[in-house]
Amino acid sequence: MSTKERILSSIRRSKDSAFLRKDFDRFGEYRQVSRAISELVAEGVLLRVGYGTYVKTRPSSLSGKPVPADTLLNVTFEVMRKLGVKADVGRDAKALREGRSTQVPMLPVVNVGKARVSRKISYGEKTVVYEKSR
Repeated sequence: MSTKERILSSIRRSKDSAFLRKDFDRFGEYRQVSRAISELVAEGVLLRVGYGTYVKTRPSSLSGKPVPADTLLNVTFEVMRKLGVKADVGRDAKALREGRSTQVPMLPVVNVGKARVSRKISYGEKTVVYEKSR
């Protein structure tokens, strides 16, 4: 099996929807893996949502083009878990969940506690915003 086929098989078997570049290091040398990932992105199997961050895709019901298989917020939580950062929803979403507010937050906001996170995760016009705990 080629590097690309092994990575594709791993993606299909995985229950995860988000992947970091280092998740594929075991399949070959750096350039081989990078080339295989680029080909999978071009084919629409993976979608790049940030530096070294990829997500599984599904066809859009409207256009048929590949879109993330999971929501941007869930992808962010999975990426943060893989990076070892404890993350939760933002203040506004937490207030809505606890019944203290009726306002629905429009932006995907993630509370990263006291961790320093500078990784930009975005798809299209949507970008995840990070907030720190007080």
